[in-house]
Amino acid sequence: MRLILLRHGETLWNMDSRLQGHANSCLSTNGVKQTESIKEFVRLLAPRRVVSSDLGRTLQTAEIVGYPDAIPDSKLREINMGEWTGLRKPELIKSASEKYRNWRSGDYTPPRGESWANFCLRIGSALSFWVNEEDSDILAVVHSGVIRAACKVFLNLAPEQLLPATPGTITIFNFEHGVNKVPKLEAYNIGSFIPDMDVAD
Repeated sequence: MRLILLRHGETLWNMDSRLQGHANSCLSTNGVKQTESIKEFVRLLAPRRVVSSDLGRTLQTAEIVGYPDAIPDSKLREINMGEWTGLRKPELIKSASEKYRNWRSGDYTPPRGESWANFCLRIGSALSFWVNEEDSDILAVVHSGVIRAACKVFLNLAPEQLLPATPGTITIFNFEHGVNKVPKLEAYNIGSFIPDMDVAD
């Protein structure tokens, strides 16, 4: 079976390089186009079940690709960025470059934020639950951080080993059948757009 992770399209906060975390920002015009561009690919993959983070940008993405009834799951939210929520990435890098680098590598937690370790535990638990619920392909509409956490949980890949997941792209894990389903990375960051190293989560 396949676990198909679709990152939401670009949001207005992505355009402004703002860190979103648990905050909501709707898709930009470009984000809607990105999502529409991946729609046919998603349809060809034909997932049997569709789940989504319960945040607005992922639910909006799920609806555009044809799944308005996607099951919302709050455990699939982006990492909680605490007091960094809403801050602009360029300004943060300028004022706290070392903390930002350490945060990106999972070694720093912003005040009142969620640690990388706890985030990975949450995402690993949520995605494993859905994988174990299904014997057929499942689509999860999620966030860039969720995709990085999935790569850590399932493949032990550190965040610094991965390019950011571009808005409106797909990552696929292929799980072997059986009691102990073993994940293999089938695809990463597949879509119509060139990876954007500067995009905010």
